[in-house]
Amino acid sequence: MSRAPEKAPASAIAVYSGGMDSTVMLSSMLEDGIDVKGALSIDYGQKHRKEIDAAVEICAELGIEHSIADLRGISALFGHSGLTDSETEVPEGHYEEDSMKQTVVPNRNMILISVATAWAITKEAEAIAYAAHSGDHAIYPDCRVEFADALDEAIRLCDWSSVWLYRPFVNMSKQLIVTEGARMGSPLGKTWSCYKGGALHCGKCGTCIERREAFHLAEVDDPTVYAADAASVDLLVELEWRLSD
Repeated sequence: MSRAPEKAPASAIAVYSGGMDSTVMLSSMLEDGIDVKGALSIDYGQKHRKEIDAAVEICAELGIEHSIADLRGISALFGHSGLTDSETEVPEGHYEEDSMKQTVVPNRNMILISVATAWAITKEAEAIAYAAHSGDHAIYPDCRVEFADALDEAIRLCDWSSVWLYRPFVNMSKQLIVTEGARMGSPLGKTWSCYKGGALHCGKCGTCIERREAFHLAEVDDPTVYAADAASVDLLVELEWRLSD
């Protein structure tokens, strides 16, 4: 699959979580000669705030201006999402399991991209870069291509200047993102995925399972340190990436 399904912008603001997808996106933008005018992380009260710590470190390493938008004040509006609500557990298991709907944060991507759009207009950037990929799951309505297409149209109309939504990974799998990241020497080991936000990746939540599966399928050594009670990759393969048979 192509890494660039659409023409690259001359400049962009990146929506940047500190996770693997958006980190590889930053590396690919730099490789493609895009002027990355800034990388924006959003603190929306997520339990896994360690991703923002990773974003700070990685942007410093890559020499990219980094900013954090503090939106913790709206976290109560997200209801009982496992990512923000202290009384709701982050479910364990594969993303295809119904329990993963507990990780939905209502309208999260529109909020993140909207804030990044404002900064892009201020910085006179051509686009907002967003690392959605083909494996983003149906349980997240705001990861659908139709949603991003509609949001792109709205972004183009929100200001007198021309700004649009750049999605370089829209046709790529998570496996291919890992392959590309390894090829470019992207700091994959410094990225953060785990939704639980503990000292180590738990190795059990949906995003940890997806991360481990992507490294395995890409045949790239996984540099991530997982919790001691995480199942082995061999066992996960045997169970088809579920935590139980």
